[in-house]
Amino acid sequence: MLKDFEGIDIYVFDQLLRGRIHPGQVVLDAGCGNGRNINYMIQNGYHVMAFDRDERSLEQVRSLCAAVAPSLSEGIRLADADHIPFSDHSADVVMSIAVLHFAHDHGQFNAMFAELMRVLKPGGVFICRMASIHGMEKKAQDLGDGRFHLPDGTERYLCSENQLLDLTAKFGGTLLDPLKTTVVHGLRAMTTWVFQKGS
Repeated sequence: MLKDFEGIDIYVFDQLLRGRIHPGQVVLDAGCGNGRNINYMIQNGYHVMAFDRDERSLEQVRSLCAAVAPSLSEGIRLADADHIPFSDHSADVVMSIAVLHFAHDHGQFNAMFAELMRVLKPGGVFICRMASIHGMEKKAQDLGDGRFHLPDGTERYLCSENQLLDLTAKFGGTLLDPLKTTVVHGLRAMTTWVFQKGS
């Protein structure tokens, strides 16, 4: 059975186990890559929509859909997170795993997040994992406008706890879990942010 979840982000797996994502729901995977977080869902009766800006990655997702759930193929789109090609309030769950930290600045981050909220239904669940400043305050080089150079050699947009709490409140959200940040070997920090959008 564990093979069914091969490659899935452990934090998405946790939400599945706790029943926050279940069959019959419309789940949007924003920046799905090769589909590692939705492969299980595609094969087990979830109504999945997804987009990514890499066509080659999307082909893997489309191939799986064609084999086990052909009707889902139409909902796999080439797109960027600040211009999502799905209608307002069309998803029960929106997942954004390692996507928002690719924003170029505060403006693009806010545009991407606003698009994710536009697609999420009132009362829907938002599941996000992204790089953050916590634990990196003395190690990350501030490049301005939310961008930082990290000890792992990458440049990322880094969120702060107050920023995430303010955005949760802006959309009438309720945290379903406390914000959780993992520092990865002193090289980067990743925060998990899960909330229910206000109705």
